[in-house]
Amino acid sequence: MEKKHFFCNNKVQDMDKVNKEKKFKSLFLSEVLFIKSRSSSISGGIRKEDLEIVCERFTTSKLREFEDLTSIATYGFRGEALASISHVAHLTITTRTNDSKCAWKASYVDSKLTGPPKPCAGNQGTQISVEDLFYNVATRRKALKSPGEEHAKVAEVVSRYAVHNSKVSFTLKKQGENSTDIRTPPNSTVVDNIRIIFGPSVARELLELSLEDDKLKFKLNGHISNANYSVKKCVFLLFINHRLVDSTALRKAIETVYASYLPKNSHPFMYLSLEIAPQNVDVNVHPTKHEVHFLHEDSVIEKIQQAVETKLLGCNSSRTFYTQALLPGANPAPELVNEKDQGGSSGSGEKKDKIYAHQMVRTDSRDQKLDKFLSKPAQNKDEQMDEDFEDSGKSSSNDPKPVRREIRLTSILSLISEFENICHSGLREAVKNMTFVGCVSPQYALIQHGNKLYLTNTSSLSEELFYQLLLADFGNFGILKLSTPASINELALIALDLEESGWSEADGKKEDLANYIVTLLQSKSPMLDDYFSLKIDDDGNLCTLPYVIDDYVPAMEGLPMYILRLATEVDWDDEKECFQTFCRETARFYRIQRNNEPNRVEATDNWKWVVEHVIYPAVRKSLLPPQHFAQDTTFLQIANLTDLYRVFERC
Repeated sequence: MEKKHFFCNNKVQDMDKVNKEKKFKSLFLSEVLFIKSRSSSISGGIRKEDLEIVCERFTTSKLREFEDLTSIATYGFRGEALASISHVAHLTITTRTNDSKCAWKASYVDSKLTGPPKPCAGNQGTQISVEDLFYNVATRRKALKSPGEEHAKVAEVVSRYAVHNSKVSFTLKKQGENSTDIRTPPNSTVVDNIRIIFGPSVARELLELSLEDDKLKFKLNGHISNANYSVKKCVFLLFINHRLVDSTALRKAIETVYASYLPKNSHPFMYLSLEIAPQNVDVNVHPTKHEVHFLHEDSVIEKIQQAVETKLLGCNSSRTFYTQALLPGANPAPELVNEKDQGGSSGSGEKKDKIYAHQMVRTDSRDQKLDKFLSKPAQNKDEQMDEDFEDSGKSSSNDPKPVRREIRLTSILSLISEFENICHSGLREAVKNMTFVGCVSPQYALIQHGNKLYLTNTSSLSEELFYQLLLADFGNFGILKLSTPASINELALIALDLEESGWSEADGKKEDLANYIVTLLQSKSPMLDDYFSLKIDDDGNLCTLPYVIDDYVPAMEGLPMYILRLATEVDWDDEKECFQTFCRETARFYRIQRNNEPNRVEATDNWKWVVEHVIYPAVRKSLLPPQHFAQDTTFLQIANLTDLYRVFERC
């Protein structure tokens, strides 16, 4: 009887449990289906009728059935973020769906609307603004650290998601500042975004890692640094099912492998994207979901560890060492300083002023150049300039020069002040007193300063030069008149056909985008003509371009992309940002193109003449090299006459 009674009790308890689960399941499904029928995705916009419930707890569009709880693969699913934020901050949502004629703006307090949604202008999609965080929770607000520290944490998260989502453009800007801290282009690659965010030194040392295991049901993709690269603190970017997380066990296992290859107390760079069946991942082991555990964790980690070790073994047959770019005058030779000191103290003027053989350098620009030994002489200046003027339709150089007008716009003066303040004095001295040696390619050239030889990036130098000249000569440009006005609509269509544009069907029809570009640029035509001598007629044709440097015409193959980028990359809403981004894009168009870019100058035989007699004289006269040129190898010292003299002396 006891046994039967025990059985009956269990059966009753099981039946109660089943009934409760069915009741909960039916209630849950009715709630989820109700919400699902009234919600939509963030990227596609939120419908107006959904704005009333969007900040309420448990509102979600991620679930259709009860069983979906076991296979969630999104960033958030519990409907808590917006609801929680609305209780501690002023929350505003601006959204527009594809079929809506306007956007709708709604504000929330404590999960409720403060008033009915208001119509406004806006693009398709959803913009969420959070202001006055913890305005009503004084204790929590005091726990916040300084704005700089909090911003650094935000930047860290954004930068990691930017690397993982390389096809999406990310922009992070600190409030009150004009420059962006993080900016990645659309349709980029993981390696390119790593180069932008973490620097070229790590990007060029990356190894691609791929692994798939059907038995353990996981897939791995990523990039890890090779044995040539190491840092003091480990950089570990781990995404599991596209969510940024951390796994202490996995990180330690991989660092154990690197311990055999890297110096003591140095660490690698690792970016891993791990895809595991959602039902095998436990995301509830950490209050903030920062750490996760997953099924068969030890076996998966062992497989990844073996793959990393195999990859490192394959690249360990050779090592690459890079020399740091030496700055002119940064580290003077100690022996020369001592000689001067000794000469001064001894009172021997002859010893102090004596120039030794190994200190003598060629500085006479009339001496023969490197080109004499590499190729035939370039065609003369008159022939070249005649061709350029005929192609470009430039206005006659005999026309009287207009009176230069003074520009007092605060935005322009501020931008000029910015590049003057970050000028590198050592590099300025080098370009001011340089001797041009010769061209290596359209992108690179050799210059001499003192007893040092430098390899310079002509493309980077010319882009910065044109940017500074566009600001310095603002409102005072001559004109380059096109022999035949170019249709902006046709130029835009040509650019959209290029892979570089990143166009996809989701962006809309090319014809509609081209018409939008024509309308936008025509609306800005008076300003562009007045300030930049860029004239657009009433028919939507480009007639003139700014004449920035004498005897120089930009590569017209880049004109379609220039027109497209004026519409997509220039911030037309803010005066200072507008001028800065417009000048940057124009400088990008005017620069000497890189080796992998189409270049009108390179296509002819006189590009070397243009580089030597047009670009570098302008660089010598006007360029203020920014600080970052000292680190990004725009100037790279490749030889030192003193050291070469010692080598030849031993020979």
